[in-house]
Amino acid sequence: MDKQEGPDVSAVPIEDPWYDTAVPRQREPSAAEVYLEVQRSPAFQEVRRRYRRFVFPAALAFLLWYLAYVVAATAAPGLMARPVAGAVNVAMVAGLGQFLTTFLLTWAYARHARLRRDRAALELRWDTQEMTRGVAQR
Repeated sequence: MDKQEGPDVSAVPIEDPWYDTAVPRQREPSAAEVYLEVQRSPAFQEVRRRYRRFVFPAALAFLLWYLAYVVAATAAPGLMARPVAGAVNVAMVAGLGQFLTTFLLTWAYARHARLRRDRAALELRWDTQEMTRGVAQR
């Protein structure tokens, strides 16, 4: 095999007798293809289903509770001004209830994620990293 120099060295045919019998390389998927494959996987769909089954009802309930507070404050000021204990009225109790509900919802979300989604999501993450490891090294 002669050594060639020039601008188009890569176009030189390989004169290796073993070249024709080499095992053909399989095309490695791109990162986008890997992520689409993971997104279509049943494991990913299950994680998303668990997420939606918690978040949508919880967000809807909280939004309705907030809107009820706002509507009551504007439509029924007499009710909201009714004293509960001393200088504390219904509006103050409901407003503090909004804060309490926010913290309760945050705790419930974190608990749900920890118990129902985190392990499956972590496994998906490791699988995805393993699948993309070859893509990143190219």
